Amino acid sequence: MSIHKPIKRVTTHVLIAMKQRQQKISMLTAYDFSMARILDASGIDILLVGDSASNVMAGHETTLPITLDHMIYHAQSVVRAVDRAFVVVDLPFGSYQGNSKLALASTIRIMKESGAHAVKLEGGSEVSESITRILSAGVPVMGHLGLTPQSIYKFGTYTVRAKEEEEANKLLEDVKLLEELGCFAIILEKIPASLAKKAAESVKIPVIGIGAGPDVDGQVLVTHDMLGITKDFQPRFLRRYLELFDEMKTATIRYINDVRSGDFPNDQEQY
Repeated sequence: MSIHKPIKRVTTHVLIAMKQRQQKISMLTAYDFSMARILDASGIDILLVGDSASNVMAGHETTLPITLDHMIYHAQSVVRAVDRAFVVVDLPFGSYQGNSKLALASTIRIMKESGAHAVKLEGGSEVSESITRILSAGVPVMGHLGLTPQSIYKFGTYTVRAKEEEEANKLLEDVKLLEELGCFAIILEKIPASLAKKAAESVKIPVIGIGAGPDVDGQVLVTHDMLGITKDFQPRFLRRYLELFDEMKTATIRYINDVRSGDFPNDQEQY
């Protein structure tokens, strides 16, 4: 139970203050109104409208197919549900890489059309120009380093990143760079816990991990994985808090059987 006063609305200032007082930040994904309303009512700090919607909502193998229009649609749905959480939206593949003017135009569409609070993009020094241009428009930016799913065809695998010294040093340099550019927070995905700890200690902005150990400033998971709605994804870093796939399947079978037997609707369930 937190000894701190309840926060009416989470902001970038609140998140940085949470790091300063060593209060861990909780973050989950959301893609629709109903789920976002539950998560927000639970007191989640950050909701990420992730391009993981490409996988869990649309059934694609990677995050690459999802479009800017799709991301705006999901973000609109989430923002309508939220009273407290800070809403971050992923810039999808192809909406910012190699073109800072496109990055700003994509960001402006997200902010104006969805009402979200910030954007997230993958990469370090190679996207610094895009980050700077977005920040110049007054839009908060969250960075994302380590395993960056939009680069899956470059890596060729979803294995742990930055295990070798050269890549680890590059990651630490990028963490510092993202802070210097003005990012308000950074996600580190699937890297050694010792490296993540070093990264979090090197900057004043929050570092949020997914598969990056406990010594960072917060944690993020895909909600559908955390709740056990997805069944075929079993990374070491995932803790399932429910097994909703099985529970929902059981409930659906009961409904089907009740309809077929004539038990539903009964006398109390009709007019």
